[in-house]
Amino acid sequence: MKRITALFLLLLAVTAEIAAQTFSNPLLPAGADPWALYKDGYYYYTNTTGKNITIWKTKNLAELKTAKKKVVFDPPATGPYSKEIWAPEIHFLRGKWYIYFAADSGNNKDHRLWVLENSGDPMKGKWIMKGKLATPDDKWSIDGTVYEHHDSLYLLWSGWKGDVNGEQDIFIARMSNPWTVTGERVMLSSPKLSWETHGDLTDPNDVPHVNVNEGPQILAKGNKLHLIYSASGCWTDFYALGMMTATDGSNLMDTASWVKNPEPVFKQDPKNGVYAPGHNSFFTSPDGKEDWILYHANDQPGQGCGRFRSPRAQKFTWTSDNVPVFGTPVKTSEKIAIPSGK
Repeated sequence: MKRITALFLLLLAVTAEIAAQTFSNPLLPAGADPWALYKDGYYYYTNTTGKNITIWKTKNLAELKTAKKKVVFDPPATGPYSKEIWAPEIHFLRGKWYIYFAADSGNNKDHRLWVLENSGDPMKGKWIMKGKLATPDDKWSIDGTVYEHHDSLYLLWSGWKGDVNGEQDIFIARMSNPWTVTGERVMLSSPKLSWETHGDLTDPNDVPHVNVNEGPQILAKGNKLHLIYSASGCWTDFYALGMMTATDGSNLMDTASWVKNPEPVFKQDPKNGVYAPGHNSFFTSPDGKEDWILYHANDQPGQGCGRFRSPRAQKFTWTSDNVPVFGTPVKTSEKIAIPSGK
Protein backbone atom coordinates (compact mmCIF):
# COMPACT_ATOMS: atom_id res chain seq x y z
CA MET A 1 0.00 0.00 0.00
CA LYS A 2 2.84 2.38 0.90
CA ARG A 3 4.51 1.63 -2.43
CA ILE A 4 1.31 2.39 -4.34
CA THR A 5 0.90 5.66 -2.41
CA ALA A 6 4.51 6.64 -3.12
CA LEU A 7 4.10 5.92 -6.83
CA PHE A 8 0.88 7.93 -6.88
CA LEU A 9 2.56 10.88 -5.20
CA LEU A 10 5.46 10.64 -7.65
CA LEU A 11 3.03 10.61 -10.57
CA LEU A 12 1.31 13.70 -9.19
CA ALA A 13 4.66 15.45 -8.83
CA VAL A 14 5.69 14.60 -12.38
CA THR A 15 2.30 15.72 -13.71
CA ALA A 16 2.59 19.01 -11.80
CA GLU A 17 6.10 19.57 -13.15
CA ILE A 18 4.96 18.97 -16.73
CA ALA A 19 2.02 21.34 -16.21
CA ALA A 20 4.39 23.99 -14.85
CA GLN A 21 6.37 23.83 -18.08
CA THR A 22 3.37 24.69 -20.26
CA PHE A 23 0.59 27.25 -20.37
CA SER A 24 -2.53 28.07 -22.38
CA ASN A 25 -3.80 31.39 -23.62
CA PRO A 26 -5.16 33.76 -22.48
CA LEU A 27 -2.63 34.96 -19.92
CA LEU A 28 -5.36 36.89 -18.09
CA PRO A 29 -9.17 36.72 -18.39
CA ALA A 30 -9.20 40.22 -19.86
CA GLY A 31 -6.79 42.99 -20.80
CA ALA A 32 -6.28 44.90 -24.04
CA ASP A 33 -3.09 46.42 -25.43
CA PRO A 34 -0.65 44.14 -23.54
CA TRP A 35 2.96 45.21 -23.04
CA ALA A 36 5.91 43.46 -21.37
CA LEU A 37 9.52 44.37 -20.63
CA TYR A 38 12.14 41.90 -19.40
CA LYS A 39 14.83 43.28 -17.10
CA ASP A 40 17.11 41.80 -14.44
CA GLY A 41 15.30 38.46 -14.31
CA TYR A 42 11.74 39.79 -14.21
CA TYR A 43 8.98 40.67 -16.64
CA TYR A 44 7.14 43.92 -16.04
CA TYR A 45 3.73 43.71 -17.68
CA THR A 46 0.89 46.17 -18.15
CA ASN A 47 -2.28 46.52 -20.20
CA THR A 48 -5.21 48.88 -20.58
CA THR A 49 -7.51 48.84 -17.58
CA GLY A 50 -9.26 52.07 -18.61
CA LYS A 51 -9.27 53.45 -15.06
CA ASN A 52 -5.66 53.32 -13.83
CA ILE A 53 -2.22 51.97 -14.67
CA THR A 54 -1.33 48.62 -13.12
CA ILE A 55 2.02 46.81 -13.34
CA TRP A 56 2.49 43.06 -12.92
CA LYS A 57 5.92 41.64 -11.97
CA THR A 58 6.80 38.01 -12.61
CA LYS A 59 9.69 35.73 -13.58
CA ASN A 60 7.36 33.85 -15.92
CA LEU A 61 4.71 35.55 -18.05
CA ALA A 62 2.87 32.24 -18.21
CA GLU A 63 2.14 32.75 -14.49
CA LEU A 64 0.69 36.22 -14.96
CA LYS A 65 -2.60 35.26 -13.30
CA THR A 66 -0.85 34.76 -9.96
CA ALA A 67 1.83 37.43 -10.36
CA LYS A 68 2.34 40.31 -7.96
CA LYS A 69 0.66 43.47 -9.21
CA LYS A 70 0.38 47.08 -8.15
CA VAL A 71 -1.60 50.13 -9.22
CA VAL A 72 1.11 52.72 -9.89
CA PHE A 73 -1.09 55.52 -11.21
CA ASP A 74 -4.59 56.61 -10.29
CA PRO A 75 -5.72 59.52 -12.47
CA PRO A 76 -7.22 62.67 -10.95
CA ALA A 77 -11.00 63.03 -10.94
CA THR A 78 -10.88 65.75 -13.58
CA GLY A 79 -8.38 67.26 -15.96
CA PRO A 80 -6.64 66.49 -19.26
CA TYR A 81 -5.43 63.01 -18.25
CA SER A 82 -8.32 61.94 -16.01
CA LYS A 83 -10.24 59.63 -18.36
CA GLU A 84 -9.82 56.87 -20.96
CA ILE A 85 -6.37 55.67 -19.87
CA TRP A 86 -5.20 53.68 -22.89
CA ALA A 87 -2.26 51.50 -23.95
CA PRO A 88 0.33 52.07 -21.20
CA GLU A 89 3.90 50.98 -21.90
CA ILE A 90 6.72 50.68 -19.35
CA HIS A 91 10.28 51.38 -20.56
CA PHE A 92 13.71 51.57 -18.95
CA LEU A 93 15.63 54.38 -20.63
CA ARG A 94 18.89 56.02 -19.66
CA GLY A 95 18.85 54.78 -16.09
CA LYS A 96 15.21 55.50 -15.22
CA TRP A 97 11.79 53.92 -15.66
CA TYR A 98 9.11 55.57 -17.80
CA ILE A 99 5.47 54.82 -18.48
CA TYR A 100 3.86 56.24 -21.61
CA PHE A 101 0.09 56.31 -21.94
CA ALA A 102 -2.76 58.08 -23.69
CA ALA A 103 -5.58 59.83 -21.82
CA ASP A 104 -8.17 62.55 -22.23
CA SER A 105 -10.48 64.82 -20.24
CA GLY A 106 -13.56 62.76 -21.01
CA ASN A 107 -13.75 64.08 -24.56
CA ASN A 108 -12.12 61.79 -27.13
CA LYS A 109 -10.80 64.66 -29.28
CA ASP A 110 -8.60 65.66 -26.30
CA HIS A 111 -6.59 62.41 -26.31
CA ARG A 112 -2.87 63.09 -25.90
CA LEU A 113 0.22 61.24 -24.66
CA TRP A 114 1.53 61.51 -21.11
CA VAL A 115 4.71 60.40 -19.31
CA LEU A 116 5.40 59.08 -15.81
CA GLU A 117 8.96 58.75 -14.44
CA ASN A 118 10.42 56.59 -11.68
CA SER A 119 14.09 56.71 -10.69
CA GLY A 120 13.83 53.74 -8.31
CA ASP A 121 12.12 50.35 -8.19
CA PRO A 122 9.10 50.38 -10.55
CA MET A 123 7.03 48.44 -7.98
CA LYS A 124 8.11 50.52 -4.97
CA GLY A 125 9.55 53.83 -6.13
CA LYS A 126 7.47 56.95 -6.70
CA TRP A 127 6.01 57.55 -10.14
CA ILE A 128 6.12 61.26 -10.97
CA MET A 129 4.03 62.88 -13.68
CA LYS A 130 6.50 64.44 -16.12
CA GLY A 131 3.66 65.96 -18.11
CA LYS A 132 2.28 65.83 -21.61
CA LEU A 133 4.49 64.25 -24.24
CA ALA A 134 3.75 67.04 -26.68
CA THR A 135 3.74 65.74 -30.24
CA PRO A 136 4.48 68.15 -33.10
CA ASP A 137 1.35 70.09 -34.13
CA ASP A 138 -0.33 68.90 -30.89
CA LYS A 139 -2.95 66.76 -32.61
CA TRP A 140 -4.93 63.78 -31.27
CA SER A 141 -2.40 61.14 -30.23
CA ILE A 142 -2.57 57.60 -28.80
CA ASP A 143 -0.49 54.41 -28.64
CA GLY A 144 2.86 56.07 -28.02
CA THR A 145 5.99 53.92 -27.98
CA VAL A 146 9.64 54.90 -27.68
CA TYR A 147 12.45 53.23 -29.60
CA GLU A 148 16.18 53.80 -29.08
CA HIS A 149 18.28 53.35 -32.22
CA HIS A 150 22.00 54.12 -32.45
CA ASP A 151 21.81 56.22 -29.26
CA SER A 152 18.91 58.29 -30.61
CA LEU A 153 15.37 58.19 -29.23
CA TYR A 154 12.29 58.13 -31.45
CA LEU A 155 8.62 58.39 -30.60
CA LEU A 156 6.11 56.50 -32.73
CA TRP A 157 2.37 56.89 -32.28
CA SER A 158 -1.05 56.81 -33.90
CA GLY A 159 -2.67 60.14 -34.56
CA TRP A 160 -4.76 62.47 -36.67
CA LYS A 161 -3.31 64.66 -39.39
CA GLY A 162 -5.74 67.41 -38.44
CA ASP A 163 -8.34 68.19 -35.81
CA VAL A 164 -11.09 65.90 -37.12
CA ASN A 165 -11.32 62.14 -36.66
CA GLY A 166 -11.07 61.20 -40.29
CA GLU A 167 -8.17 58.75 -40.19
CA GLN A 168 -5.57 57.32 -37.82
CA ASP A 169 -2.03 57.31 -39.18
CA ILE A 170 1.36 56.22 -37.85
CA PHE A 171 3.78 59.06 -37.11
CA ILE A 172 7.40 59.30 -35.99
CA ALA A 173 9.40 62.11 -34.39
CA ARG A 174 12.78 62.52 -32.73
CA MET A 175 13.18 62.90 -28.98
CA SER A 176 15.82 64.89 -27.09
CA ASN A 177 15.13 62.92 -23.91
CA PRO A 178 12.54 60.35 -22.75
CA TRP A 179 9.87 63.01 -22.13
CA THR A 180 10.53 65.59 -24.87
CA VAL A 181 9.80 65.44 -28.60
CA THR A 182 11.80 67.71 -30.89
CA GLY A 183 11.47 68.75 -34.52
CA GLU A 184 8.67 67.76 -36.82
CA ARG A 185 6.49 64.71 -37.15
CA VAL A 186 6.65 62.46 -40.20
CA MET A 187 3.78 60.22 -41.28
CA LEU A 188 5.09 56.72 -41.99
CA SER A 189 1.86 54.85 -42.71
CA SER A 190 -1.75 55.56 -43.55
CA PRO A 191 -4.49 52.93 -44.00
CA LYS A 192 -4.94 52.57 -47.73
CA LEU A 193 -4.86 48.82 -48.44
CA SER A 194 -8.14 46.91 -48.51
CA TRP A 195 -7.35 44.84 -45.39
CA GLU A 196 -6.55 48.05 -43.47
CA THR A 197 -9.92 49.68 -44.10
CA HIS A 198 -12.52 47.43 -42.47
CA GLY A 199 -14.95 49.21 -40.19
CA ASP A 200 -14.98 52.65 -41.75
CA LEU A 201 -18.35 53.77 -40.36
CA THR A 202 -18.63 54.00 -36.56
CA ASP A 203 -17.39 52.12 -33.56
CA PRO A 204 -19.72 50.88 -30.78
CA ASN A 205 -19.47 54.27 -29.06
CA ASP A 206 -20.71 56.04 -32.19
CA VAL A 207 -17.38 57.78 -32.69
CA PRO A 208 -16.93 58.33 -36.42
CA HIS A 209 -13.88 56.79 -38.01
CA VAL A 210 -12.70 56.30 -41.53
CA ASN A 211 -9.65 54.04 -41.43
CA VAL A 212 -7.18 52.98 -38.78
CA ASN A 213 -3.43 52.39 -38.37
CA GLU A 214 -2.41 52.21 -34.69
CA GLY A 215 -0.31 50.42 -32.06
CA PRO A 216 3.14 50.81 -33.68
CA GLN A 217 6.02 48.66 -32.42
CA ILE A 218 9.59 48.33 -33.72
CA LEU A 219 11.09 44.84 -34.04
CA ALA A 220 14.77 44.66 -35.02
CA LYS A 221 16.77 41.73 -36.36
CA GLY A 222 20.13 41.81 -38.10
CA ASN A 223 20.16 44.64 -40.62
CA LYS A 224 16.40 45.17 -40.65
CA LEU A 225 13.89 47.17 -38.64
CA HIS A 226 10.26 46.10 -38.84
CA LEU A 227 7.45 48.44 -37.85
CA ILE A 228 4.56 46.22 -36.76
CA TYR A 229 1.22 47.98 -36.44
CA SER A 230 -2.50 47.24 -36.07
CA ALA A 231 -4.95 48.04 -38.85
CA SER A 232 -8.71 48.23 -39.45
CA GLY A 233 -11.22 49.03 -36.74
CA CYS A 234 -10.66 47.24 -33.44
CA TRP A 235 -14.44 46.85 -33.27
CA THR A 236 -14.28 44.49 -36.27
CA ASP A 237 -13.08 40.90 -36.49
CA PHE A 238 -10.67 42.04 -39.22
CA TYR A 239 -8.36 43.88 -36.83
CA ALA A 240 -4.92 42.58 -37.85
CA LEU A 241 -1.18 43.28 -37.84
CA GLY A 242 0.66 44.88 -40.71
CA MET A 243 4.38 45.39 -41.24
CA MET A 244 6.71 47.99 -42.74
CA THR A 245 10.44 47.37 -43.12
CA ALA A 246 13.52 49.61 -43.26
CA THR A 247 17.23 48.80 -43.34
CA ASP A 248 19.32 49.46 -40.27
CA GLY A 249 21.37 52.28 -41.81
CA SER A 250 18.47 54.16 -43.38
CA ASN A 251 16.93 57.41 -42.19
CA LEU A 252 14.01 56.36 -40.00
CA MET A 253 12.48 59.81 -40.42
CA ASP A 254 12.20 59.37 -44.18
CA THR A 255 8.96 57.75 -45.32
CA ALA A 256 10.79 56.40 -48.37
CA SER A 257 12.96 54.26 -46.08
CA TRP A 258 9.96 52.13 -45.13
CA VAL A 259 8.38 49.51 -47.39
CA LYS A 260 4.91 48.26 -46.46
CA ASN A 261 4.07 44.58 -46.73
CA PRO A 262 1.05 44.22 -49.04
CA GLU A 263 -0.72 41.68 -46.81
CA PRO A 264 -1.31 41.40 -43.05
CA VAL A 265 1.31 39.41 -41.15
CA PHE A 266 -1.00 38.23 -38.33
CA LYS A 267 -4.78 38.02 -38.52
CA GLN A 268 -7.91 36.28 -37.25
CA ASP A 269 -8.23 32.50 -37.52
CA PRO A 270 -11.86 31.40 -37.11
CA LYS A 271 -10.78 27.75 -37.28
CA ASN A 272 -8.71 28.30 -34.11
CA GLY A 273 -11.39 30.46 -32.53
CA VAL A 274 -9.31 33.65 -32.45
CA TYR A 275 -10.71 36.96 -33.68
CA ALA A 276 -9.37 40.51 -34.04
CA PRO A 277 -5.78 39.82 -32.88
CA GLY A 278 -3.77 43.00 -32.57
CA HIS A 279 -2.13 45.76 -30.56
CA ASN A 280 0.93 43.69 -29.87
CA SER A 281 4.32 44.00 -28.24
CA PHE A 282 7.36 41.72 -28.20
CA PHE A 283 9.55 40.05 -25.58
CA THR A 284 12.36 37.52 -25.45
CA SER A 285 12.65 34.40 -23.32
CA PRO A 286 14.76 34.67 -20.13
CA ASP A 287 17.72 33.06 -21.89
CA GLY A 288 17.37 35.35 -24.90
CA LYS A 289 17.03 32.45 -27.33
CA GLU A 290 13.34 32.80 -28.19
CA ASP A 291 11.26 35.65 -29.56
CA TRP A 292 7.63 36.00 -28.50
CA ILE A 293 4.71 38.09 -29.63
CA LEU A 294 2.26 39.40 -27.03
CA TYR A 295 -1.16 40.50 -28.33
CA HIS A 296 -4.83 40.73 -27.46
CA ALA A 297 -7.70 38.94 -29.20
CA ASN A 298 -11.32 37.84 -28.83
CA ASP A 299 -12.71 34.31 -28.50
CA GLN A 300 -15.89 34.96 -30.48
CA PRO A 301 -16.80 36.97 -33.57
CA GLY A 302 -18.41 40.36 -33.05
CA GLN A 303 -17.00 40.98 -29.57
CA GLY A 304 -15.44 44.29 -30.59
CA CYS A 305 -13.14 46.56 -28.61
CA GLY A 306 -14.50 45.99 -25.13
CA ARG A 307 -14.02 43.78 -22.12
CA PHE A 308 -13.77 40.50 -24.07
CA ARG A 309 -10.25 41.19 -25.35
CA SER A 310 -7.62 39.15 -23.51
CA PRO A 311 -3.80 39.02 -23.63
CA ARG A 312 -2.12 36.08 -25.33
CA ALA A 313 1.47 35.08 -26.13
CA GLN A 314 3.16 32.72 -28.56
CA LYS A 315 6.62 32.13 -29.94
CA PHE A 316 7.53 33.21 -33.46
CA THR A 317 10.41 32.50 -35.83
CA TRP A 318 12.48 34.28 -38.48
CA THR A 319 13.35 33.69 -42.10
CA SER A 320 17.00 33.47 -43.15
CA ASP A 321 16.86 37.12 -44.25
CA ASN A 322 15.59 38.43 -40.88
CA VAL A 323 11.87 38.68 -41.57
CA PRO A 324 9.53 37.64 -38.71
CA VAL A 325 7.12 34.75 -39.23
CA PHE A 326 4.27 35.05 -36.74
CA GLY A 327 2.16 32.18 -38.03
CA THR A 328 -1.47 32.02 -36.92
CA PRO A 329 -2.92 32.78 -33.46
CA VAL A 330 -3.11 29.56 -31.46
CA LYS A 331 -6.22 28.03 -29.91
CA THR A 332 -6.92 28.77 -26.27
CA SER A 333 -6.91 25.01 -25.64
CA GLU A 334 -3.40 24.53 -27.03
CA LYS A 335 -0.61 23.76 -24.57
CA ILE A 336 2.41 25.98 -25.16
CA ALA A 337 5.88 25.41 -23.74
CA ILE A 338 6.85 28.27 -21.43
CA PRO A 339 9.63 30.65 -22.60
CA SER A 340 12.99 28.94 -22.39
CA GLY A 341 15.54 29.56 -19.66
CA LYS A 342 13.19 30.24 -16.75
